Amino acid sequence: MLKSNTPLFRCVLHGSFRKHFRGIQHVRRLFTENGIDVLAPTLSEVERIEDGFAILKSDTSHDRRMIELLYLHNLKRLGSDGFSYFVNPDGYLGASASYELGIAHVANVPCFFNEALKDHPAYVHNNAVVTPEQLVRYIKRFGTLPSPRAERNERAIHKLWEDLMVPGSVVAVGGIIEYDAPKSKKEREVLLVRTHKWGGLFSIVGGKVRRNERLDGALGREIAEETGLRASVGADICTFDQIKNSGYYHAGVQHIFVDKAVRVGSKRVKLNDEAEDYLWIPARVALRDLPIEPNARHTLECYVNMSG
Repeated sequence: MLKSNTPLFRCVLHGSFRKHFRGIQHVRRLFTENGIDVLAPTLSEVERIEDGFAILKSDTSHDRRMIELLYLHNLKRLGSDGFSYFVNPDGYLGASASYELGIAHVANVPCFFNEALKDHPAYVHNNAVVTPEQLVRYIKRFGTLPSPRAERNERAIHKLWEDLMVPGSVVAVGGIIEYDAPKSKKEREVLLVRTHKWGGLFSIVGGKVRRNERLDGALGREIAEETGLRASVGADICTFDQIKNSGYYHAGVQHIFVDKAVRVGSKRVKLNDEAEDYLWIPARVALRDLPIEPNARHTLECYVNMSG
């Protein structure tokens, strides 16, 4: 079980209460037994079916609209490590769960399914289809949720889908990762990654800040996920909004970047699939010799100016 007095992960379960309520309750028990706080549904039984809609004994209203809205209100309580899990045997989601999926997507809630969707056209990334047992094992082993991952032949669709899910304001945090070799007189090296997102240009490690997540926590998480390194987050380097023609631009979105200096005690990088290659190099040399995407170049220039 996950060892914590306070559950680190919260979830809302979705599915057809009329057809799959027993399965939903089974998943609820499994998650609860493994330290995942299931905000909804409760352990209540189905009282009756009205026009194909299941009403639970615990429901305080019999108005279907009120029941659904109260249920969805739990999505706001999920926090940074919250997720929605859809119990959909044989790929069947149903009308109510389909509506809930749309709301969860708009709210940027991570969604997982026990089977691939068959009655809904929603895009589902490659590792979102996972049995509840597999999801529990993953969380217990890695202490985090599986990150979205798209096959190469689906990356264009994945990007279009992510663009639709972008809220009105996005905060991203990045790090100039420093390795200061003990007793070394050489210039301090920083870590740059070459990424397919920017056509082979070099960039720094970072990513979007999740709901209710602190900046330092988000940066430490991103560095661990993308490089396997343990990081000590230090001073702020710069804060800026979208740089023209940088590739980050989304019409109608306020995109803010906060970049910080970070220290690590090892150069043993284990890249995930977000980057293709990496390089340890002095910042001044990188600015002079490497093709670097515009936002990372701006941050490196600020870093060099700070360092004197």
